[in-house]
Amino acid sequence: MKQFLLLISTLLSSIVLFSQKKQADLILFNAKVYTVDAKFSTASAMVIKDGKIAATGNSKSLLAQYDANEKIDAKGKFIYPGFNDAHAHFLGYGLGLQTADLVGTESWEEILTKLTEFSKLKNIEANSWIVGRGWDQNDWQTKEFPTKEKLDVLFPNNPVFLTRVDGHAAITNQRALDLAGVTINTKQTGGQVELKDGKLTGILVDNAVDLVSAKIPSPSADQLISALKDAQENCFATGLTSVADCGVDYMTVKLMQLLQQKGDLKMRIYAMLSDDPKNFNWAKRNGKIKTPSLNVSSFKVYADGALGSRGACLLQPYTDKPEWSGFLLSSQSHFDSVAKVIYNMGWQMNTHAIGDSGNRAILNIYGKYLKGKNDRRWRIEHAQVVNKADFKLFGKYNIVPSVQPTHATSDMYWAEKRLGAERVKGAYAFKDLLKQNSWIPLGTDFPVEDISPFKTFYAGVFRIDAKGFPDGGYQMANALSRQEAIRGMTIWAAKATFEESEKGSLEKGKYADFIILDKDLMAIDAKDVLTTSVLATYIGGEKVYSKK
Repeated sequence: MKQFLLLISTLLSSIVLFSQKKQADLILFNAKVYTVDAKFSTASAMVIKDGKIAATGNSKSLLAQYDANEKIDAKGKFIYPGFNDAHAHFLGYGLGLQTADLVGTESWEEILTKLTEFSKLKNIEANSWIVGRGWDQNDWQTKEFPTKEKLDVLFPNNPVFLTRVDGHAAITNQRALDLAGVTINTKQTGGQVELKDGKLTGILVDNAVDLVSAKIPSPSADQLISALKDAQENCFATGLTSVADCGVDYMTVKLMQLLQQKGDLKMRIYAMLSDDPKNFNWAKRNGKIKTPSLNVSSFKVYADGALGSRGACLLQPYTDKPEWSGFLLSSQSHFDSVAKVIYNMGWQMNTHAIGDSGNRAILNIYGKYLKGKNDRRWRIEHAQVVNKADFKLFGKYNIVPSVQPTHATSDMYWAEKRLGAERVKGAYAFKDLLKQNSWIPLGTDFPVEDISPFKTFYAGVFRIDAKGFPDGGYQMANALSRQEAIRGMTIWAAKATFEESEKGSLEKGKYADFIILDKDLMAIDAKDVLTTSVLATYIGGEKVYSKK
């Protein structure tokens, strides 16, 4: 009888305990969860309800407290906050998937072969544009810009437009130059139409690129939608749940918003409006946009070009081109007037600056309006080459350096030739920049660099290429710790967009944006980072990607 009563008591207790359990949508347990909270603490379980994190903690304890429609045994796998790319070109990447891919080409001859194959594959008709992107002459045996003669022979009737990997230079053929009205007498402020022996080479640098690109037919609505969806699919597969799209127009913003409302675009996007009067007028009429998936509250401005195409504006001439120092893309008065407008609007200003002169110009203009300590979070995108006297300005005015670690490992083979042994010490100086405000957002700049956040982590921490070069790493005094790199890819990237209370860490009340990895980035050897796989990606508790 006593045993019977004990059994009844146990059953009743179980029923009461079960009825007292809190209901959730999803529980993940038997995992290693990196919360990326202030203490960088870990947990073994996480509870999701209504798209947000309800709790993190011990698996046994949370399973006793919660019941859920779905329970996932992670079997010891590793959960991180969804990666947030602080600087990318989301739409541009998607559109690039529709053009000739020239990334990784090792010679001009290889490009010509690829273009011939591409034109046949796509059945490109006479007079139609042939567009490609991704070439980098620094990867070739002959590290000089190509010239257009062979393009003219192969494609006499098709205008050809091929952008360099950084987007700050392009080579075109004569047909394209004719359509744009570019001649040997064409001049462009903030740009260069290259001549050789008094003839057009087809090379256009910085603002001169726009002379021809403006003639390319705009993509259709269907092409834009496909581009956004394609970009999203590839981002999810690499563990990205948020991206900053750096430099779009207001019509793109409206399309993004429409697709998000329809549920076709689930990626969380921080869209920077381009420095263009039409975008300023739209912003003044409509104000900021802030939804769970879309943040439009900033402008993207360009100070100078890229180091690889020698468009970066330097305080002293290029070491490998002593007569040349690069140039600003607009007058300093333009940057000043734009800063004043953005400041008075209460928006965020984000400026591309590569060279030490470009960085100094923008830092000083920022300082004029920010005056001292503040929480405007105005950003310098790239902050690639900084004079040693100017680092302190980031801290003095709380200016945010938004950097891309893979630029260091892509440029390290030739950066010193451009800058010299002393000046290069202030280049790709992520640790020195981190010290100014004690936080730093990280991105890829895709499609300029590869889309993979794992390459961001790898380059930021180990500062070597995929083959392990150089021994000991590149300028390791400016390497980031593993924890700093993860924070830069998650919570600090969210902070750079004023969204750290919503996402970027796996804490109660935040969006359930997370990824499941097969390897632990905080513990594995360098050689294993680039083979790490994303097993699943979740946004708001919804699985948006699963490895097949």
